[in-house]
Amino acid sequence: MKWVIGIFIVIPVLEIALFILSGKLIGIWSTLVLIMLTGMIGIWLVKQQGLAVIEKARREMSYGRLPSGAILDGICVFIGGVLLLTPGFFTDILGVFLLLPFTRALMKPYIARWLKSLFHTKMFFYLYR
Repeated sequence: MKWVIGIFIVIPVLEIALFILSGKLIGIWSTLVLIMLTGMIGIWLVKQQGLAVIEKARREMSYGRLPSGAILDGICVFIGGVLLLTPGFFTDILGVFLLLPFTRALMKPYIARWLKSLFHTKMFFYLYR
C-alpha cells in the first residue's frame, strides 16, 4: 500500500518537473503540442495493438488453447493506453514501453508474477469485497 501512495506523489512531481523543463527548453506551445501529439499517437497505437491482441486471442481459442498470453498482452495494452492518455512525458514513456510488442515481452513476466501474487494473497479479496 505504501508504494501506491508513493506513486501518487512521486509521478506527478516528476511530470510537473518534466513539463517545466520542457517548457524552458522548447517553449510552452511546443510542449503543449507535444503533449497532444503523444496522446493522439497513443490512441492510434492502442487501437492497433488492441486489435492485434484480440486477433491473437481468437487464433489461440480456435486451436482450443487458453489465450493466457493474449490476456496478459491485453492487460499491458490497457495499462499502456491509460498511461499514454495521462498527460505527461514519463507516463508516455511507460505507456509506449507497454504497448510495443518487443518491449511488452520484457514486462509480461513481471506483470504475470504480480497478478499471481495478487490472486494468492488476501489483497485480491479485499479489493473485490
